[in-house]
Amino acid sequence: MSGRKIVHIELSATDRKKVADFYAQAFGWGIQHQDEMNYTLFEAAEGLGGGFNPVDGTNTKQGEVVMYVDSQDIDADLAKIESLGGRTLVPKSPIPGFGWFALFTDPGGNKVGLFMGQPDQPGG
Repeated sequence: MSGRKIVHIELSATDRKKVADFYAQAFGWGIQHQDEMNYTLFEAAEGLGGGFNPVDGTNTKQGEVVMYVDSQDIDADLAKIESLGGRTLVPKSPIPGFGWFALFTDPGGNKVGLFMGQPDQPGG
């Protein structure tokens, strides 16, 4: 197999702590609440993880799942994505203490993220 790896998956949640507790009990996932960011991280087996994104009805809708693809240069990736018919939703934006992210839609309308970690952080 080739290509870039998926590094993060977000599930939407109206009550992120309740949904996180469900997955912790159902599958034994590790949970870490980031209250200052209104976000909860999860870690599944073999290091694949993600988070529970609060539903706000505008940027995040109930039932939405977003995968994040590893990036070494978000700006260059967004330029290529747009040249191929994708559309930037959120340009390169900081995640304090973790790295950067961006969101785009593919030509089919799927929302996908890019993630670039800080050099001393996972994925960096």
